[in-house]
Amino acid sequence: MIMIGPVTRSQIRKNAVAFTRSHATAAAATIPPTRPARQWSRKEIQDIYDSPLMELVFRAGTVHRQYQDASKIQLCTLMNIKTGGCTEDCSYCSQSSRYKTATKASKLVDIEPVLEAARRAKENGSTRFCMGAAWRDLAGRKSGFKKILEMVTEVRGMGMEVCTTLGMLSPEQAKQLKEAGLTAYNHNLDTSREFYPSVITTRSYDERLETIAAVRDAGISVCSGGIIGLGETDADRVGLIYEVANMPEHPESFPVNALVPIPGTPLEKNEPIPHRTILRTVATARITMPRTIIRLAAGRQTFNETEQVMCFMAGANAIFTGDAMLTTPCSPWDEDKSMMDRWGLTGMRSFEQEQLAEQVVESQETFTQPSPSVTTQAQATL
Repeated sequence: MIMIGPVTRSQIRKNAVAFTRSHATAAAATIPPTRPARQWSRKEIQDIYDSPLMELVFRAGTVHRQYQDASKIQLCTLMNIKTGGCTEDCSYCSQSSRYKTATKASKLVDIEPVLEAARRAKENGSTRFCMGAAWRDLAGRKSGFKKILEMVTEVRGMGMEVCTTLGMLSPEQAKQLKEAGLTAYNHNLDTSREFYPSVITTRSYDERLETIAAVRDAGISVCSGGIIGLGETDADRVGLIYEVANMPEHPESFPVNALVPIPGTPLEKNEPIPHRTILRTVATARITMPRTIIRLAAGRQTFNETEQVMCFMAGANAIFTGDAMLTTPCSPWDEDKSMMDRWGLTGMRSFEQEQLAEQVVESQETFTQPSPSVTTQAQATL
């Protein structure tokens, strides 16, 4: 490992230009500012979503190549650091204390097992390590929060991007996470504002947006997406993208989850979502948020390799990989590395995404990255 000093803005822009790709039908685009260059109307997004699927995928793939390196996939690993016992009533979640599921409540995990899991993830090629805790918020969890802050600092010290999802945050808690070295905070909107009350009643849509605002104001990258297959309509999927694409800043990442129906939850009998619906969602998100990382998250393993690659062609450029995803299955590292090798895809380095590199510049931090030789060797195995 070597230490890389603060990256200059000119270096970032130079690298960004290198990622810009031209296409026979479209001139190479200039990398836009982080703030959305425009406000999208719901009708505009609906028209994109409803366009012929082949044309939609082609358009999304073209946008993706204009703004990002389409051969790169971010490998992320998610660990459940506090399982079950949550007081929320999210109707898709086995960790809610309101439902009788196979998930058993447990205490917050100690620091060393988390660090060991992060080391293992890094050795297997993951560059982002995410930690999730099942609770509504951090109220009354002073000692637990202190432990989480230490986890964040230690994982960041490994040269990895580090993300947490801990429920609602206050501005002060967001500030503390930023000071500990947090890269990104996940707080999904789940679905459209209109359909949301049919899924969750214990936390309002505006409360979710307040947490996202606190995260953004603290200088932490926002990770916010949704779940497809909750019983929503196409209009609700468009409504989700409308809410996220029109935030004051586009999120650094937009996770697209396919519902994994879990016995004991209210949505246990929901039908599997068709691949074409996930594909439309990915492609529409890519067109409306060209610089954002679009992450195939929960439920990815229900789609075959070709279906997953079609999502990559439409602009998805991150996956969760490893042993498990909270309480749902996950494709293991070896399988994902083999898939990526077959299709000529390589893993992103830590902080390679432009918005994250800018975040490092803004805070005048240093971060660890693999040496060129190590990076080359790692990519050769993917």
